[in-house]
Amino acid sequence: MELKEFKILTFDVVGTLIDFEAGIVNYIRPIAERSGVDVDDETILLAYGKAEGIEHERTPGLPFTEMMEPCYLAMASELGLECDDASRDGFRKSIPDWPAFPDSVAALKRLSRHFRLVAMTNSDNWAYGCFSATLGEPFDSKVTAEDVESCKPDPQFFGFARGLQSPLGFRKADYLHVAQSQFHDIGVAKALGYKTCWIQRRKGREGFGASPEPTEVTAPDYHFASLAELADAVEAAA
Repeated sequence: MELKEFKILTFDVVGTLIDFEAGIVNYIRPIAERSGVDVDDETILLAYGKAEGIEHERTPGLPFTEMMEPCYLAMASELGLECDDASRDGFRKSIPDWPAFPDSVAALKRLSRHFRLVAMTNSDNWAYGCFSATLGEPFDSKVTAEDVESCKPDPQFFGFARGLQSPLGFRKADYLHVAQSQFHDIGVAKALGYKTCWIQRRKGREGFGASPEPTEVTAPDYHFASLAELADAVEAAA
């Protein structure tokens, strides 16, 4: 199926459009320095990814934003960070400062000329509002973990999103799911019969960083290193 034949793009937001790894490092780095801890960026990201994976198994239905306090506590314990109330609470409060990837805003504008854009995020509605504002309010519709009372990779999340769009006449073949997370998105979307586009933001870097490691890497239908590359391919196909 050619890119121009899809009608609706569903997006993972955090990690695909929002550079949450930069947001995490920007928040943790000053705390590490105050704590007298010499730690590199990748170690910070791996500590977060491990902590989120544990919290997801313990409380799989919670938005990741509600996991951030226990994640910080786990990171603080592992890395030797200070653990006062302000540092712990500030982790979630740093979300409005998490940056978009440099290509996200422009690429979303380009893609919006060809497709309906739907956000599918494991955040709560407050955090979604922050991310949407950072991205220039690009979405026609949104689905959050708070809405669904579940998180990706739960198949229910995808069913909820499809049901929300079904009154507009979209069929499964009309969808392309666009995401960077193999763990949360690509594997389950492919298994459910959706076409997938892997935006491999960490291409050329080892491991999965702040995302939980998948049990296996799923081959996507489309594979790009950036959202700009997807937009280029869509325009070339059109």
